[in-house]
Amino acid sequence: MSNKFFSEGRWKEAIAQYQKLLEIQSGDVDIYWNLSHCYRQLNLLDEYFNTLQQGIKLYPTDERLHFSSIIDLRQNGRIQEAIFSADNAAKCFPDDYTFQLLKYLTVPSIYENREEINFYRQRYTQGLQDLIQQTSLQTTEEQNSALAGIGRLTNFYLSYQAQNDIDLQRQYGNLVHEIMTLNYPQWVVPVSMPKLQPNNKIRIGYVSYYLHSYSGTLWLTGWLRYCDRSSFEIYCYYIGNQPDPITQQFQQYSDFFHHIPDNLSAVSEQIIADKLHILVFPEIGMNPQTMQMAGLRLAPVQCTAWGHPVTTGLPTIDYFLSSELMEPENAQEHYSEKLIRLPNIGVSYPKPYIPPVIKTRSDFQLPDDAVIYLCCQAPFKYLPQYDFIFAEIAHRVPQAKFVFLRGTLLQPRLKLAFAAIGLNSEDYCVFLSIPERLDYLMINLLSDVYLDTFTWSGGNTTLEAIACNLPIVTCPGEFMRGRHSDSFLKMLGVTDTISKNETEYIEIAVKLGLDPTWRGTIAERMSQNHDHLFDDKACVAGLEAFYKRVCSKHFSA
Repeated sequence: MSNKFFSEGRWKEAIAQYQKLLEIQSGDVDIYWNLSHCYRQLNLLDEYFNTLQQGIKLYPTDERLHFSSIIDLRQNGRIQEAIFSADNAAKCFPDDYTFQLLKYLTVPSIYENREEINFYRQRYTQGLQDLIQQTSLQTTEEQNSALAGIGRLTNFYLSYQAQNDIDLQRQYGNLVHEIMTLNYPQWVVPVSMPKLQPNNKIRIGYVSYYLHSYSGTLWLTGWLRYCDRSSFEIYCYYIGNQPDPITQQFQQYSDFFHHIPDNLSAVSEQIIADKLHILVFPEIGMNPQTMQMAGLRLAPVQCTAWGHPVTTGLPTIDYFLSSELMEPENAQEHYSEKLIRLPNIGVSYPKPYIPPVIKTRSDFQLPDDAVIYLCCQAPFKYLPQYDFIFAEIAHRVPQAKFVFLRGTLLQPRLKLAFAAIGLNSEDYCVFLSIPERLDYLMINLLSDVYLDTFTWSGGNTTLEAIACNLPIVTCPGEFMRGRHSDSFLKMLGVTDTISKNETEYIEIAVKLGLDPTWRGTIAERMSQNHDHLFDDKACVAGLEAFYKRVCSKHFSA
């Protein structure tokens, strides 16, 4: 009965039955696994973690329980428990490389204060050195375990510390490459550039886990849609398995489309067989399988792009395809790859469809007289040193409501920031759960101002806000990942709301909140200039000029 309810997604009924079962007997490990999953689905996190811990005590050799506990403790801001659990798991599974990676390289998804960032960066730096020194790849078993480990994890959260990651990424990238070399020695040797016969086209491959509706690859449809078919032949390799209408677009825009999920060897063999001139990974660092493949040499020229806007550190990636508007002057210092600055924002982003306004603020329990500041980034983009900005805006805009859409992890920090100037955060901060895309767009259309995050700005979210004509307050950061919104607004030709520093950011946000006439003027100018930003063809021409240049260099050599 428990399992029947579980399979039907009737979580509360399944919980009741599993609990009855556990009163009679201790139960096998799958009961704890399934019960924990039920709690997870209902967002009952304390019960979820307690159930995992009970299961681990009774079944300490079930690695699923350990892995889920560590990953989700970190995800929910319980970093010290996550590290303790990772240490424990590494002792239970000394030969499982997954838990070595977690033991040494776990960093928070969210920080309590600025000092924590420095502490965990030092911890990661030392941990990476220790991991490299202790990694033994002498036996086939060790090589296979290391391969499985890097196939389950990436070091995604490191880059949200807002520092130059090139040295740490190089160390990690070299480690990944070494593991891939020992497991796939046939696919790390240099690949010669295929000859281009008369009337032949340059063969470009794109490989991604995310060839579906996903923020890190949605822009790629523009590169393919506006491709010069007389010069290029497009090959797409979809290694994920969540096909949707955007997947159909990728298929439509490809000359050859291969859907090969969860099979690194098969997709690598297909890429080799296709004799590409250039292979592009749109985002490296989001998905473990992509990182593994990128550590091989499957084409003579290999590139990455800013679907994940951080250097890979991999010796097998030759070029980073970026944006001339986003990169600061010294940008090459941030990349192990050779930096290519494509025209404008570097990508051809399709203009989103924005529906008419069919809901009201009351549908989301938001007051009609509030000044709504939309804060829609993932919690890990909000660093603690900028929390005071919300409180300062609220101090000067009494009707302010800050709407957060990604959970309540920031709540304790915001409470402190508002209390520091004598305000109650609960009077100003609203945390909504918006699972449906229509509701997400409605929130954009019903808001007054979009507050961009410092050091790692919005990408997809900013572009959609612009499509909704929602004024954007932003402050460009030191690295490309903190300059997306800045570049979008410059391309749009609406730069009034770009600030130079935190003080100016607050002033612009306050003025937008208090001056509806100015706010309306900004929104109107945005609406008139959409064509400057969306579906840009200049960047595609620049991209294809780069492709031809690289190939001709190889041909002449």
